[in-house]
Amino acid sequence: MSDLYPNDILVSEVGPRDGLQSVKATMPTHLKCEWISALAASGIREIEVGSFVSPKLLPQMADCADVVAHALTLPGLYVTALVPNLKGAQAAFSAGVHKVTLPISVSEPHSLANIRKTHAQVFDEVRDVVALRDEHYPDIQIEAGLSTAFGCTIQGVVTDDECLRMATRMAELGVDEIGLSDTVGYATPVQVRRLFNQLRIEVGQRAGSAHFHNTRGQGLANVVAALEAGVTVFDGSQGGLGGCPYAPGASGNIVTEDLVYLLEAMGLRTGIDIDRLVAAREWLVKGLPGEALYGFIPDAGVGKNFTYAQEAV
Repeated sequence: MSDLYPNDILVSEVGPRDGLQSVKATMPTHLKCEWISALAASGIREIEVGSFVSPKLLPQMADCADVVAHALTLPGLYVTALVPNLKGAQAAFSAGVHKVTLPISVSEPHSLANIRKTHAQVFDEVRDVVALRDEHYPDIQIEAGLSTAFGCTIQGVVTDDECLRMATRMAELGVDEIGLSDTVGYATPVQVRRLFNQLRIEVGQRAGSAHFHNTRGQGLANVVAALEAGVTVFDGSQGGLGGCPYAPGASGNIVTEDLVYLLEAMGLRTGIDIDRLVAAREWLVKGLPGEALYGFIPDAGVGKNFTYAQEAV
């Protein structure tokens, strides 16, 4: 998490990457940029704006460099991107992102399906990305996002020990942050609390964000469990868009609007204006006509008695 933000919790919006790559339609670049501008105007301070991958594999992300260029013009916005390999990292570094996230599957079968690499090959790739950063782009942060950390639809059970060994290896290779992702929606609050507590013991200050899917309705419950374990950075996707194409049955991410409401209602400052956040959905409606959007707060509102955490202090 960047030290630039005075709020209690950093909500990182991943919809422009995780959300848009999971739908068949390709959102026009100018509408992506309008959406990102609206998200930033609501108080979102970190946005994963895309992924640097082959446009043949994900044509939805072909304009990532252009989207990054726009995002970098928005004052105070921390711009991140997903990169699956050294080539993607080079493109992201050159584009000027503030942070890259490497998708590291704890489950090797998922790694083979997702990025076509064994764990040994992944370690070599991470080593090369870190070396490139250290030599030419020392100010850019590198996060290892440990996917399938709580279970895998291909492998099945993923043990805590497997996850922690992978986290330790990533720390040894020199990444700056290590986040845990519930790629397939298997996580439970008890498991989340236990694993994040163990992660902090193993890697200390490198322990990073929580990324939950709501496949089985446990997303926000898992957020509360992660908060109890000291997590202060949470991914969300506006409208609940998202889901890994190589994780059968994995539905969307937790809804950013609902996540922010939960945090603020608990007295935790996010710095985000919920009404302006909900209003940003208009660009999704324009850019992805007919695409299903989710969330309780956009329909129900915040309620008459709602008070932002900052106002309650």
